[in-house]
Amino acid sequence: MLFGRGKKNPIKIADKKVSEWKYATCGYCSTGCSIEVGLNEAGKPVASRGVGGADVNRGKLCLKGIFEHELFDSAGRGTEPMMRDNFHDEWKTTDWDTALDKVHDEIRRVQEKYGRDSVAIISTGQMLTEEFYTLGKLTRGLIGTNNYDGNTTLCMSSAVSGYKRSFGSDGPPGCYEDFEHTDCLIAWGSNLPEQHPIIYWRMKEAQEARGFPLIVIDPRVTMLAQNADMHLAITPGTDVVLQNAMMHVILKEGLEDRRYIDANTNGIEELEAEVKNYDPTTAAKICGIDEDTIQNVARLFAKAGAAMQIWTMGINQSTHGSDGVVGINNLALITGNIGKPGGTSLSITGQCNAMGTREWSSCSGLPGFRYLEVPEHREEMAKFWNIDPEFFPKKRGLYQTDIYPAIETGQIKGLWLIATNPMSSLPNTARIRKSMEKLEFCVVQDCYQDTESAQYAHVYLPAGTWAEKEGVMTNTERRINVVKPVTKPHGNSKPDLWIFNRMAERFNKEGKVNFPEKAPDIFLEMAELSKGRLADISGMTHELLEKNRGVQWPYTEEQVKKGEAPPKGGKRIYTEDGTFSHPDGKAKLIPLPFIDNNEVPDDKFPFWLNTGRLIEHWHGRTKTGKLGNNNKYSPIPFAEINPDAAKELGIMAGDYVRLVSRRSDAILMAQLTQRVPKNMIFVPFHFYDCANRLTLGLLDPHSRQPAYKQSAVRIERIKDQKAAAKLSMEMREF
Repeated sequence: MLFGRGKKNPIKIADKKVSEWKYATCGYCSTGCSIEVGLNEAGKPVASRGVGGADVNRGKLCLKGIFEHELFDSAGRGTEPMMRDNFHDEWKTTDWDTALDKVHDEIRRVQEKYGRDSVAIISTGQMLTEEFYTLGKLTRGLIGTNNYDGNTTLCMSSAVSGYKRSFGSDGPPGCYEDFEHTDCLIAWGSNLPEQHPIIYWRMKEAQEARGFPLIVIDPRVTMLAQNADMHLAITPGTDVVLQNAMMHVILKEGLEDRRYIDANTNGIEELEAEVKNYDPTTAAKICGIDEDTIQNVARLFAKAGAAMQIWTMGINQSTHGSDGVVGINNLALITGNIGKPGGTSLSITGQCNAMGTREWSSCSGLPGFRYLEVPEHREEMAKFWNIDPEFFPKKRGLYQTDIYPAIETGQIKGLWLIATNPMSSLPNTARIRKSMEKLEFCVVQDCYQDTESAQYAHVYLPAGTWAEKEGVMTNTERRINVVKPVTKPHGNSKPDLWIFNRMAERFNKEGKVNFPEKAPDIFLEMAELSKGRLADISGMTHELLEKNRGVQWPYTEEQVKKGEAPPKGGKRIYTEDGTFSHPDGKAKLIPLPFIDNNEVPDDKFPFWLNTGRLIEHWHGRTKTGKLGNNNKYSPIPFAEINPDAAKELGIMAGDYVRLVSRRSDAILMAQLTQRVPKNMIFVPFHFYDCANRLTLGLLDPHSRQPAYKQSAVRIERIKDQKAAAKLSMEMREF
């Protein structure tokens, strides 16, 4: 008998005895996968599966989505509202009315004593869009603080800023279908297989069919880099230099699309003057990519019939993040690669509904990409909400990353945190801890009561999560999809929308502002507000979204009336000449001088620190750290170290090491790998009291996004390995 030809034992999948499947959209990353949750006869969620007829994922799910049904009764879920006088005291369970009265009274007390903006509200990218809109109405229209932002500042603020600077508005121009039309793909600081596995599958399937070259620009040999035709291991934080050098080659050799530039852009003369300073020989000394490679990539990109660029946190999380996005847009614009099949600059968004908060939360302005700085926008929204337009501030307030220094200096005394955990997610953890300790009042609203930030709360409000609620989310490619309630909220927790409406009753005693109770009705209000805007959703309803498994905006009421609405919505924006969102309809080509303000390795701290995601985990592991089938793959923090560097330091695989930065230190297990160069280490950011004890708090000047990926550390081998292991476990338990 030939080896391997024997009788095979078929794989048997356990019968979960599902009696009913309920539709939702995945609540992890921004891919936007359609998902069904299976319930047994007792109504308990017992299984998850992808939806075959959905355009995004076509029946597939990643590791996180497959086990998403386990979230509903996972450990640490909050069941009852709780209160205490001091964050050092023990929690006391209370009822909802008492807790909400306390929150209202404390917000007003702090505002009356210190001013309207002395209270800050920080939201998330993980709620449903109707909840974002309602919170924005409550904050902007009734509470009145201007210090209101979302945790999306930590992941997508640079993409938002870059889009606004280049195109005049936020909103990704392309879609996943562009993979099927492109002739060249450049991935800037994006590791799709681990960050967005289903998008990677879409890309890989298209690449196998078309054979387009994949160029990955990343200092680390990521999984995507291992599958690339070309991997450019760039010096951290120097993407702008490489972009300028590529434009230098394109413009010098006449490879640009001059017709498109003249018809659709302003600023080409200023851009040409700036990039003349970045010839490939000069640029190579800064960005670490040799001049021949710079020239080859520039020519490959410019000569492609359609060229596509994607990026994620490798660009955004930098002191040059917004400039890096503008540089990507500049490359697309000078080659005519915006708004056409296969030609786009597509930011791959992070959280499941980061796009929803960008569109409708009012964090950075007012709903539907309206600006506080524009009088007509303030008048329009004030009339719609029935409030005095003078109640609105004239410009946006502090970003999340500026709120904590304002707490530190006493400008902000009260804080409302909603589904976000800054004690885990913000850089320089020790500084954030000191800020939280100074608050007079803090309320945490979260589906988990055991988050690190809840340690500093005076009131805890248990919220529902994901498919315990009803509403919509917007994915990376502007596709809006619906989430239906699969099960009731855990214990006595309540949907975020219910909490916001009950808070609105307390701030809206005269009833002058209307707050609909049901998500489908709120969606229709948003649709009315969207008419004529870039993100026009006036032709959509919840029923349509579920039927079509998601629809991309724009999708207008007028199109529906004329029978011209495409079934899946508007795949691309900026498809015609003169359609950009700046007043003159043209995009801006913006020169980008490079100012090197990174923290760089030196004799005392000789290693670059790079941080990022793992496929099995989600953000701070608040969810996945409690699910056995996710957590078992990476239960403890580790540091990827190059074997040559480890040998010089006397470090073996599996040793515990101490990483030290100018901020603090952290203990991790060493994982030896060639994925990082000799002068770099990589640390997953998912683990509390680990990566962000080390990271630098420098911010991008435009987006105020932190530079998580350009810090310097040293590595120390720990002599007493047993003590290090014990300490590491204690840090995890704390």
